[in-house]
Amino acid sequence: MLLRMTLPTHRPEPLASAPSVSDLIASGQRSISFEFFPPKDEKGERLLWTTLRELEPLQPTFVSVTYGAGGSTRDRTIRLTEGIATHTTLTPMAHLTVVGHSRDELRSVIGSYAAAGVRNVLAMRGDPPGGPGTPWTPTPGGLTYATELIELVTSLGDFCAGATAFPLGHREAESLEADARVLRAKQDAGAEFAITELFFRVEDYFALLERCAAVGVHIPVLPGIMPITSLPQITRMVELSGREIPREVVDRVSRFEGDPAAVRAEGIAIATEMCDALLAGGSPGLHFYTLNRSTATREIYAGLGSTVG
Repeated sequence: MLLRMTLPTHRPEPLASAPSVSDLIASGQRSISFEFFPPKDEKGERLLWTTLRELEPLQPTFVSVTYGAGGSTRDRTIRLTEGIATHTTLTPMAHLTVVGHSRDELRSVIGSYAAAGVRNVLAMRGDPPGGPGTPWTPTPGGLTYATELIELVTSLGDFCAGATAFPLGHREAESLEADARVLRAKQDAGAEFAITELFFRVEDYFALLERCAAVGVHIPVLPGIMPITSLPQITRMVELSGREIPREVVDRVSRFEGDPAAVRAEGIAIATEMCDALLAGGSPGLHFYTLNRSTATREIYAGLGSTVG
């Protein structure tokens, strides 16, 4: 129970009813949100709580906690999400995937979230058990599609379900148009908002919105942003999704190879330019993949000035 060992002592009064992410996004202000992953050890937990405290003054719309492949971080994800709900002023959103779980196990996880006062869940199919790019094999007694999980989540209480979206299409999609229809199916199943995987071309995000609007998708779609602070690190992450970092982005960053500080500064500049363009183009907000650190995200936020909020 490492998380309980490192929780802050300050405990604000719990909200009578936690707000839904969809209501927060619809409140009229630009949404800003941060994503974290469950740390593996006590040192990582101390770093994460420091990060949470550093980002809390920015008053994000919500913060989200990832769910490891095959439910590998199930207990830590639940404990961390519960801790954020009860020990901070932040609105947490939990992640949940169908991989490695029967329907009954998924009901149990959803019940744990409900007991913790968490009502926002990002419902995903998740990567195949064999890893990204391998054939999909359903868990015996489990679910196959994200739409089924969204339906399950929303059937079990007053939950606000979110979905994932893909500016370049899901790697298993037959076409970009077919991928847009999948998001429409998630909306029809009860999803009230969506968050994209990370991307590096603003035009890819707006092209996604156009495809989705053409098939009747009307839920808000938040763009997922990850600043490049290390080119090898983010290249590996992008490759897991079957993608490549655009050549023009690689060229901008790699010219500073050998100077980590300059690479990081250029990566933050690229992300800030993207965020400005996304907000100027009508994006409902920004979702930052933080890697459990706050500095780069806070620098981007400061660079945006009054364009958020």
